[in-house]
Amino acid sequence: MEGTKDSNVKRFCSQHILVILGFSSVIAVTALIAVGLSQNKPLPENFKYGIVLDAGSTHTNLYIYKWPAEKKNNTGVVQEVEECKVKGPGVAKYSNKLHALETYLIACMERCKNVVPRSLHPETPVYLGATAGMRLLRMQNEHLAHSVLDEVAKSLSEYSFDFQGARILSGQEEGAYGWITINYLLGKFVEKSKWLGLMAGERQSTFGAMDLGGASTQITFAPESHTAESPDNFINFRLYGKDYSVYTHSFLCYGKDEALQQKLAKDIEVSSNGILKDPCFHLGYAKLVNVSKLYTSPCAKRYEKTLPFDEFQIQGTGNYQQCRQSVLELFNTSYCPYSQCAFNGIFLPPVKGNFGAFSAFYFVMQFLNLTSTKVISQEMMSETMRKYCSRPWQEVRTSFPEVHEKFLSEYCFAGTYILSLLLQGYHFTDSSFKDIEFMREIEGNSAGWTLGYMLNLTNMIPAEQPVTAPLSHSTYVFLMVLFSLILAVALIIGLVVFKNPSYFWKEMV
Repeated sequence: MEGTKDSNVKRFCSQHILVILGFSSVIAVTALIAVGLSQNKPLPENFKYGIVLDAGSTHTNLYIYKWPAEKKNNTGVVQEVEECKVKGPGVAKYSNKLHALETYLIACMERCKNVVPRSLHPETPVYLGATAGMRLLRMQNEHLAHSVLDEVAKSLSEYSFDFQGARILSGQEEGAYGWITINYLLGKFVEKSKWLGLMAGERQSTFGAMDLGGASTQITFAPESHTAESPDNFINFRLYGKDYSVYTHSFLCYGKDEALQQKLAKDIEVSSNGILKDPCFHLGYAKLVNVSKLYTSPCAKRYEKTLPFDEFQIQGTGNYQQCRQSVLELFNTSYCPYSQCAFNGIFLPPVKGNFGAFSAFYFVMQFLNLTSTKVISQEMMSETMRKYCSRPWQEVRTSFPEVHEKFLSEYCFAGTYILSLLLQGYHFTDSSFKDIEFMREIEGNSAGWTLGYMLNLTNMIPAEQPVTAPLSHSTYVFLMVLFSLILAVALIIGLVVFKNPSYFWKEMV
């Protein structure tokens, strides 16, 4: 009797101890999760801003960028928050009317004042980079080019932002910064992480970059193997702990507008009656061109000659094959002092891998409805161009009433020129052509050189791989919850085993 009473007391005490232990474990797990959630919340972010103006040959665009101040060395944190198109032509067109530059940038700069918090104006850098249009103006008249930049700088200095200067980018810089932009936005400079970022990742191959403007075109990529040929066409970068030897070249005068001027100057040489039958314009299209204006650009100077008329008329005939033949005459492929050339004796390594083609590459292809198809073959593009160029001008105007007549009339030439440049100029093949992606934006950010330019000037991309960052908030919370649940399950099983070990072993058997 006495033994039974003692046994009951012991059992009673054991049960209460187990209940207390179980209750304490539940409280501990709950507290662990609560502390994790409350103490590891993302802190409110302080943002910084940067402004870059792209002063191109045909127009000027302004971009506003924003990034968390405490994360400036992490990839993918800089975001474009605003794009403003400046009304009017490119700044080079104001060389003979400098006074007009006083009001040229007002609308877009006022937009900046509204987007960037007023308290951050003094620490927000503003950069202006001028490209091929100003490079051509400098070739013609260096004094005028400096005067244009001085006037633009004077205008930008009047705002409360931290103006960092206006300068003319070299062709190499334009190409290299475009390459940095798209690879930064695609996350190609950092290792691809595995399993919640807890394991070491793998190196990623970069995208090549192709830019087409009005006055120049750039091609930039990291070749498969380094070559000692034409070292002037290579730039070396060290980004996130990895070395890159990048080929880049800018073909001045081979933007789509200057290429058209070259073609017209070349073809009018054979005319004696002031009429140019042009297959790159639609049948029924006609336009008068002043001969003196045709030779204004340095790009057309090589074809300049005295003609027996002051103006000539373009009369479209709308023939894609003839247009392509005329365009191919712009590329001199008869001479190459290297193992392989693009055209005009310029070295070009074999193109391989993925390429992003932006600016006019994208806009022309978008009009031709060739950007929505993931894989575009050269046959598809050739057939599209053949059909489009053969359409009568009146039919084209009726089909696209919202498109400005100048742009609409030149899409036959522009599409033909792009295809010729890629195939005959850069030597893309049937298979490698499919690796070209025509892009305007990458996750809401414009593809182009401006972001890469700002990243470089603000030292936003480190040369060495940053110290491994702590776990992200979401990863931390997930792991806390996971391990807390594992702990809870383990405690429960332990309590069951401790309370009734004979039952547990019986079940196991």
